[in-house]
Amino acid sequence: MTDKIIETKKLTKVYEESKVKVNALRGIDLTVKKGEFMAIAGPSGSGKTTLLNIIGGLDSPTEGKVILGGKDLSVLSKSELSEMRLNNLGFIFQAYNLIPVLSALENVEYVMLLQGIKQEERQKRAEEILKEVGLGDYINARPNEMSGGQQQRVAVARAIVSNPNVVLADEPTANLDSTTGESLLVMMSEMNKKRDVTFLFSTHDKMVMDHSERLVILKDGEITEDKQK
Repeated sequence: MTDKIIETKKLTKVYEESKVKVNALRGIDLTVKKGEFMAIAGPSGSGKTTLLNIIGGLDSPTEGKVILGGKDLSVLSKSELSEMRLNNLGFIFQAYNLIPVLSALENVEYVMLLQGIKQEERQKRAEEILKEVGLGDYINARPNEMSGGQQQRVAVARAIVSNPNVVLADEPTANLDSTTGESLLVMMSEMNKKRDVTFLFSTHDKMVMDHSERLVILKDGEITEDKQK
């Protein structure tokens, strides 16, 4: 694991709320290597979700830059940024963010549809990944017919199926009970090793911290600890 996949340089984010300036990030320097399974942790308001969103190109910094796979995000146009996210990143959200009217299979296929992959190939890959995450019997189920843990497994399958370089997971276990969360983390850890895909979590869940191989602690928008396990 010598390849740098993510690099942030002096990343700063200032929000203005009711004419009051809030420093969400204060000059973050962070390097993530390909294949890492790491967590960014800290209390609410520490800046972890802001950092994840900026790394994923969903938000822009006030100052500083993000280099993702050798590309400086600050020089990309909106369409280039969208294309970069589509082809290089997988996203897992706290609230699953599945499309309610689509089946598990169709939800997993959706990113590949946007990538222009042909239907036969899309369906084959979606079926394979759903079986891999233990949902072979739920291919045609819609989100409201699945438990929270099953929905989050669909979300993981959707994030992984397009072979991204990095998966960004924002509080992925927050809505799950501890047993379901544990099995989800074990599954993601196996995918990390099998596929050599980088996982970057934002979390305040101790279980996620325990499973991560590297832990970065944020407090008041600054890194206070960065430890390899």
